Amino acid sequence: MGDQGGDGAPPTRAGPERSVPASPAFLLIGLGRIVRDEVEAELRPHGLTLRHLSALGHLSRQPGLSYSKLGRRAGVTAQSMQATLRQLEHLGAVERRTLAGRGRTAELHVTAAGAELLGRGMDLMRTADARVLDGVPAGQRDALTALLLDAFVDATRRQARR
Repeated sequence: MGDQGGDGAPPTRAGPERSVPASPAFLLIGLGRIVRDEVEAELRPHGLTLRHLSALGHLSRQPGLSYSKLGRRAGVTAQSMQATLRQLEHLGAVERRTLAGRGRTAELHVTAAGAELLGRGMDLMRTADARVLDGVPAGQRDALTALLLDAFVDATRRQARR
């Protein structure tokens, strides 16, 4: 399995090219990149990206959010979120229920087509979850998910205090 590094070094596991240090941050970044690439590739045939899926998810839970609020939640500018939502409008997944205009706040809502796209996207995310957890013993999967959720909530709180 892994080398426990009796010299005080972090444990490692031999990979295809070299040993990988068991730094939680390094592992999460690497795993996140791999999962993101896989999910983006699976979303692409549906005309979606993770940013689209995230916007649809936020709007389905809180209809009427503005570009600015969605952008803040996604960590992008309002202008970037406007481009994402224009693409979703083009797909018929989102509708604006206010008139467009400078200084006006758009009220955005997920359409039936958007709900269907969100459902497909969430199915793809469940598949990604299964792939991520496939190498984890069955008895440890819930514990791993709970630990990741705790770390995520803590990081989100830290970020909100900035």
